[in-house]
Amino acid sequence: MSDEKRRQRLRGLTDRMAESYEELGGVNLAGQKNLPSQSTIVKILEDLLAVLFPGYHGEPVSRDADLSLLVAARLDNLRRDLQDVIERTLIHCVQQGEHCRDLWPKLDGTGLIDDADRIRQASGELTLEYLEQLPEIRALLDTDVQAAYEGDPSVSNTEEIILCYPGVHAVMIHRLAHPLFLLGIPLLPRIMSEWAHSRTGVDIHPGADIGPAFFIDHGTGVVIGETTLIGRKVKIYQGVTLGALSFPRNADGSLVKGGKRHPTIGDRVTIYANATILGGETVIGEGAVIGGGAWITQSVAPGAVMTD
Repeated sequence: MSDEKRRQRLRGLTDRMAESYEELGGVNLAGQKNLPSQSTIVKILEDLLAVLFPGYHGEPVSRDADLSLLVAARLDNLRRDLQDVIERTLIHCVQQGEHCRDLWPKLDGTGLIDDADRIRQASGELTLEYLEQLPEIRALLDTDVQAAYEGDPSVSNTEEIILCYPGVHAVMIHRLAHPLFLLGIPLLPRIMSEWAHSRTGVDIHPGADIGPAFFIDHGTGVVIGETTLIGRKVKIYQGVTLGALSFPRNADGSLVKGGKRHPTIGDRVTIYANATILGGETVIGEGAVIGGGAWITQSVAPGAVMTD
């Protein structure tokens, strides 16, 4: 093929791609959508992990480092980066005419945010409100790491868990994404959870409410839906699905949004590999054991052992 032929084909391809941008959208333009890229959110996640676990995540920490100065510098950078991302997502939310769940009444008594300065101020307040939760998030993660240490006979120290375990890593990201979800921040928590999904094979919706000392052993293939409630000291294995039993529809055939669609898991429940538990009215009682491969669509009594 001649060089001229190649150039003609590339010009034709360029025209077709440009037409698809016009017809289908899907372009994140500065000054219009101006949404943060996935790489920006990933960097913020990595910086958050470096604050939670200095030396395990992020740059190495020298023996004589002043930890107060180190965390102050990292938090200041995080505050700027996270505020910018939250501000951009809120602007996009306003431009799209969305309500972002219950966020607007929290930020503005009229329920409307139409001023750039007010959006910037609200973004700063939300950023600080989120970052102020980091000590509690760190304490919660400590219970998860301890649960993994106590629940896995193959592990010899907690450092191995923090550095290596995909299930624990997925829970770390969930612990960081869930408070953003509760604050009503659009898009960011979902990007975080899907990044963790791609890295670990564990799919936890940021809306799931998970109690302390939670351990996912092995991890691959685990799915935890948005309205799942999980109690204290719960242990699950690979391939477990905590999902919806069915999806009710509106009169026009569209899916009904909201509502309790996913199960409730009581304290000290163990769920073995490839078990499936479905439905918003399904409650697994405290101390129950769900055997591998079980299919559960009805509530299970406390202390019961289900094998099929």
